[in-house]
Amino acid sequence: MLNTNYMQELIGLEDVIVTSVERKDNQLNISLIMPRRIHSCPRCNCSTDKIHDYRIQKIRDISSFGSHTILHLRKRRYVCPSCKKRFYEQISFLPRYHRITSRLIANILDSFRTVHSIKDVAKTANVSSTTATRIFDHIKYSNKSLPRVVSVDEFRGNAGGEKFQCIITDPEHKKVLDILPNRKTEDLYGYFSKYKDRHNVKYIVMDMSGPYRCLAKTVFPKAQIIADKYHVVRQVTWAFENVRKAEQKKFHEQRRKYFKRSRRVLLKRPENLTSSEADQVESMLRISERLRHAYALKNEFYKVMDSSNSYEAKKQLAKWYMLISGYKLPEFDDCFRAFTNWQKEILNSFDVPYTNGYTEGVNNKIKVIKRNAFGMKNFERFRNRILHVMA
Repeated sequence: MLNTNYMQELIGLEDVIVTSVERKDNQLNISLIMPRRIHSCPRCNCSTDKIHDYRIQKIRDISSFGSHTILHLRKRRYVCPSCKKRFYEQISFLPRYHRITSRLIANILDSFRTVHSIKDVAKTANVSSTTATRIFDHIKYSNKSLPRVVSVDEFRGNAGGEKFQCIITDPEHKKVLDILPNRKTEDLYGYFSKYKDRHNVKYIVMDMSGPYRCLAKTVFPKAQIIADKYHVVRQVTWAFENVRKAEQKKFHEQRRKYFKRSRRVLLKRPENLTSSEADQVESMLRISERLRHAYALKNEFYKVMDSSNSYEAKKQLAKWYMLISGYKLPEFDDCFRAFTNWQKEILNSFDVPYTNGYTEGVNNKIKVIKRNAFGMKNFERFRNRILHVMA
């Protein structure tokens, strides 16, 4: 028999007696037995240490020394002298009816906090994918209250029969509040209406979505709506790109490819260009007057976004509107209409530090989870996985 104290320290289990250790291929087999104790009968509560019989139970444990570990527990079954009830001894590290240790379950749940697939988590833990999934399905998340700042966005999840899911976050404290099965306005209204503290919400951050804005005004009448700055700038970028694409179609093949490959340089801020990139941009702008005007509009809009407050931004935006009317580029018409329609929400964004940046970062992590798992059709499992990873 091996030294009990040393072996307990080595395998990390208390109150066990290790009888043998054997390594076979990539598997570590540890034989052990629990100290004999007095137990209470679960039927009549009578004390007994009388043993009825033994059985060898194989138990999966966390990996040790680079090998998968199997515990071979010589498990006792006691008999009550009073009522003759037979029952197994209590094992502190083994939940009832389980064949894997408590710490292996905890290890599996902790592994689910990464973006690895269920198959990879199960392989590392030396269990089947079904077992790993069954363990994870015990995890349930719920949200009881709403914070001061709420961000609403959507992402392509393809789960639960819906193409898009909706994500609710707290951008102030960098926390995912909930994942909703779809982005339908009536379902979102029903979801937010159940919160009694929704009138405490001060700010709602969103992209430039009309249905989301109508929803926010109805459910959060006291909240200030903030247009996400990234989506505001994207409107201008799209308009500029439409001009570039239209202009490059007029050129012969070689020049057309050159303009297409220069997209990144054209989208950079002028102050961030190297000297060679600045010369490259200047050469391209000489070729097309429309592109030169679109480039000027794009760069002037950066001055709007650099404003320190809504008052300054409003003045810069008025100047930018005058430039649009002067250059008369039809590609910027939609952008102009969107900004006039959302001007109040856009200006609000200059007085508060909140954006959808954290939410977009979560969406990128969701894409990694989906890609590693080759998609997840079960919405509840998909939702809990996202919340578990981001917890």
